[in-house]
Amino acid sequence: MTNLTLALDAMGGDHGPHVTVPAALQALRLNPDLKMILVGDESKILPILRSADPELSRRVSLIHTTEVVRMDDKPVHALRKAKNSSMRLAIEQVRDGHAHACVSAGNTGALMASAKVLLKTLPGVDRPALVSCLPAVTGKPVYLLDLGANVSCDYETLFQFAVMGSVLCEAVEKKSRPKVALLNVGIEECKGNGDVQQAAQLLLHTPQLNYTGFIEGDEIYTGCVDVIVCDGFVGNITLKTSEGIARLLVHQLKQGLTQGWLIRLLARVISPRIQSVLKQMNPDHYNGASLIGLRGIVVKSHGNADQAAYLQAINLAVTEAQRRLPEMIKDRLESILLDING
Repeated sequence: MTNLTLALDAMGGDHGPHVTVPAALQALRLNPDLKMILVGDESKILPILRSADPELSRRVSLIHTTEVVRMDDKPVHALRKAKNSSMRLAIEQVRDGHAHACVSAGNTGALMASAKVLLKTLPGVDRPALVSCLPAVTGKPVYLLDLGANVSCDYETLFQFAVMGSVLCEAVEKKSRPKVALLNVGIEECKGNGDVQQAAQLLLHTPQLNYTGFIEGDEIYTGCVDVIVCDGFVGNITLKTSEGIARLLVHQLKQGLTQGWLIRLLARVISPRIQSVLKQMNPDHYNGASLIGLRGIVVKSHGNADQAAYLQAINLAVTEAQRRLPEMIKDRLESILLDING
């Protein structure tokens, strides 16, 4: 797909335009077919644009609003009271066909609620899911969903997540028949609650998916599967724990490399490899969570993302738009449901 247009909630996140606008300009520099719609306070956005390359600025349009969804706002407030917020107006650009995707680093609950109401779910999808990827020892990312959009899920919702996660992995990684597993307290068939058990039975009888069975938490990072499915309660705790452990390991590694002259000397020799390891362990390297199952593309960035991390979220939105992810999910679900219903 050429001539892509993204809508950015320029005010979202901890840093607002100081991160979102430079990241948008960098994305434009890297992709000559890309255009941007920046939604936010023009008094804060225009000074940054004026200092940019005029060639890049010409591919940027601005929708002015001073209303912002705060990080502590309730989703219902964002829906009912903040109708001119930068977040809502950015999503509306996708709804109205002016943009192919939306990116925001704002309030996660408000973004999910607003996107679901404004964009609606795809046919056959009961609830959208929040999905992101984690690093693995194989060097390939592992997609985990749901990350908190749905705290509790029945077996049909878990099944839909498996389909959507598989299609996302195919689209972004260009991988045929990615391996899908259900996160569980054991790999034995008898383990797990009723919904996990029923979802497993449904997946076992769905040949269009490459379902491999249950997976335990200690196997998430092995890369033995490509997509891991769970409810949002488990997924969110798993993600936040992973990020905490990654930051702990980065801290410990950096601290260890400053102790003793011999260690410092060796660190200089192997510095490129060390930097690569630190980058892989940094959660910002995989910044960008997709809200899938909607009739449009919405990507959520970390609220505290820096410019490089926010660029990762933009690049993910570009990839999903190029691959027409919602259409891929819709077609796959229709095909699977037809097989199930005979």
